[in-house]
Amino acid sequence: MKSEYFKDLKIHNSISGKKEFFIPIDKNNVGMYVCGPTVYNNAHLGNCRTFISFDLIYRYISHLGYKVRYVRNLTDVGHLENEDNSGEDKVSKKARLEKIEPMEVVQRYTLDFHSILKKLNTIPPNIEPTASGHIIEQIDSIKQIIESGYGYEKNGSVYFDILKFNKSNTYGKLSGRKIEEMMNQSRELDGISDKKNPQDFALWKKAEKNHIMFWNSPWSKGFPGWHLECTSMSKKYLGNFFDIHGGGIDLKFPHHDCEIAQSEAIDGNNPAKYWMHTNMLTLNGKKMSKSIENFILPNEVFKGSNKILSKAFSPNVVKFFIYQAHYRSVLDLSNDALIASEKGFNKLISGYKLISKLICNEKNSDFDVNIWISNCYSKMNDDFNTPMLIAEMFDCIKFINNVNINSKNLNINDREKLLNTFGDFLFHILGFKDEEIISNKNDLSDELINLLVKLRNQARVNKNFEISDQIRNDLLGLGVKLNDDKNDSSYNLI
Repeated sequence: MKSEYFKDLKIHNSISGKKEFFIPIDKNNVGMYVCGPTVYNNAHLGNCRTFISFDLIYRYISHLGYKVRYVRNLTDVGHLENEDNSGEDKVSKKARLEKIEPMEVVQRYTLDFHSILKKLNTIPPNIEPTASGHIIEQIDSIKQIIESGYGYEKNGSVYFDILKFNKSNTYGKLSGRKIEEMMNQSRELDGISDKKNPQDFALWKKAEKNHIMFWNSPWSKGFPGWHLECTSMSKKYLGNFFDIHGGGIDLKFPHHDCEIAQSEAIDGNNPAKYWMHTNMLTLNGKKMSKSIENFILPNEVFKGSNKILSKAFSPNVVKFFIYQAHYRSVLDLSNDALIASEKGFNKLISGYKLISKLICNEKNSDFDVNIWISNCYSKMNDDFNTPMLIAEMFDCIKFINNVNINSKNLNINDREKLLNTFGDFLFHILGFKDEEIISNKNDLSDELINLLVKLRNQARVNKNFEISDQIRNDLLGLGVKLNDDKNDSSYNLI
């Protein structure tokens, strides 16, 4: 365990609205549940931001030395089209429209989801349960909620009584929504007469005659409500009280508010100590959403097969772009932003590859490596602040580029610390694909190097020192060291 760093980790807890020191329930073990996708369609890049962010969180907590059980579900039943439990089941609707079995839909988009996350080099969760595989557990949860007095059956469906629950508890404590406000915003819906109150949400829905996914239960042939699956599966695999529950900010209400209410009805516990939410990825300044046809799929970015971007961008560049903003900040995707991220990522990798080639001496280093390492961990311990971590890494690159150019001092022990720590953050924590980086050598021909030297010499004659220094530094990052004399430059490969 990184004993000098692990006690300093702070996490922004959505339930309190502030950063709190991370103190796990069990000293050495961490339980983390993240709400996964509804597998009825391809995941767009906005969906992927959440899973990239929690992959980083999983990687970093594990890096600090904790043993993490990471559970991320797949929703394959019960997620209706509208937030208010109306409309058709999303998976069933897709199956009906395409005239295939619902589990064919599930299989197709589960495979696509896994394929995309593999390209993005995320680590699979320890457990990936499905809603349809845990019907028994969900029926048992409903029985417990009915026994607590907060669930009621009507015409074969079972609902959660929010107003009754709110008399002795607080519904909406995560989103901050008030019952009175929700009542004022309610509208009449089909089947509303089955509910005591419009705000009540379904725990079990009786299947209509044309519904193609249903199971036997004590109340009817039907299917579980969307909110219930996460409560049942998180309790099964992480217990009644676990460390971290995460998801996108759009899940705060109603999904996570309902989860908390269900859990408190069952055993009196808010299920998680820390609630974490990632913010939205927008596209050209607008919300990324399939419903308004403003979205882009990851493969469209990787292949360049879209009308939005000017070229293809690698998964590494996409991840670097996402890390340019804090996970709780809105991030806007655009062609210019990805081009800038590609330049930044290449600069980061060029700097890393140069470390092992740095010329060392026996003098004290002109760069305090220990302070730099401490600063890197400090930024990650501040609620996983990747933009500030990357800024620290670029500060290190400034020094790296000056070692061989301006004869800055670096001893061999500090060089090894730089190499190991930089590599840890690049590959083990930020999760970039190292094999892609190693194979991308950016080899330059003699003709191209001589052309760049010629352009740089002209820049020196014109006293355009900004361009001159940029060419020199960029060549150094690619392993080409320039040797200047009064009127010309030679080079050697390092």
